[in-house]
Amino acid sequence: MTAPIDTLVTVFGGSGFLGRHVVRALAKRDYRLRVGVRRPELAGHLQPLGKVGQINPVQANIRHPASVEAAMRGASVVVNLVGILAESGAQTFDAVQNQGARTVAEAASRIGARLVHVSAIGTDANSTSRYARAKAAGETAVLAAAPSATIFRPSVVFGPEDQFTNRFAALARISPALPLIGGGVTKLQPVYVGDVATAIADAVDGKTEQGATYELGGPEVMTMREIIELILQTIERERILVPLPFAMAHLKAMFLQFAPGDLKLTPDQVELLRTDNVVSDAAKAAGLTLEGLGEPLESMAAVIPSYLWRFRKTGQFAHKGA
Repeated sequence: MTAPIDTLVTVFGGSGFLGRHVVRALAKRDYRLRVGVRRPELAGHLQPLGKVGQINPVQANIRHPASVEAAMRGASVVVNLVGILAESGAQTFDAVQNQGARTVAEAASRIGARLVHVSAIGTDANSTSRYARAKAAGETAVLAAAPSATIFRPSVVFGPEDQFTNRFAALARISPALPLIGGGVTKLQPVYVGDVATAIADAVDGKTEQGATYELGGPEVMTMREIIELILQTIERERILVPLPFAMAHLKAMFLQFAPGDLKLTPDQVELLRTDNVVSDAAKAAGLTLEGLGEPLESMAAVIPSYLWRFRKTGQFAHKGA
């Protein structure tokens, strides 16, 4: 069996939120890593995660097949983490999450590399969300080109630098009220980024079933209202929670899609919240979950205080009365 240090793994999208945790997990297991990113000059934060020379960022864009083939040359395993939550210019859902996924899978198949593809819970070819439809089309394209690929579908992922818990905490710092889209009743199963990264590393190790689709969720199913209330409790701020019907949220998103930073909200993101985002009973029965992989699960309540403390009025060392 080839030792990890002799095994080259190409990771597409390794400089992002989930990507840096996957790179760290693989580096700890002594794999050599080639990280395909659009802007390698902005990926210097990855190299301290491993030994000298172990992690090598290279230019690659999954919309450009030639760069994809060059990035995975000599690789034994390929991991595709690339995904977007909002479209911008040529970075459309179809171009990135469908056609891009197909490009990576076809290139991996040509060189005989094993493929690990990260999708999302809620993928549905008939969804009203273009994001969900593109994810579903991408999964179909991946399995058509590489039938032995392992697919992971995580629920909403939280952790340091995420665009989920940090966004609501940032909004709570500047706004007296927070919206509950659709009344805040949509159910999610938040999963810790470190747990997802460990599952992906296990797949690279060959510990997962080939051709299987795993659904990754955390230990608790929570409504959007419960999640926002937990975030507010963690950052020690009281805010008014305002139920916002889907129709009104969609109308507001028509304008907020052009807003900067944490204020940005797209109509497609509103559509995603119409459907619960939880691990299916079928995945549980088949053991295609984090529990099925034998991984311990971190809860949101246990993790978010470690990084959301910066949104408290007095920071990390706030004095609490007895």
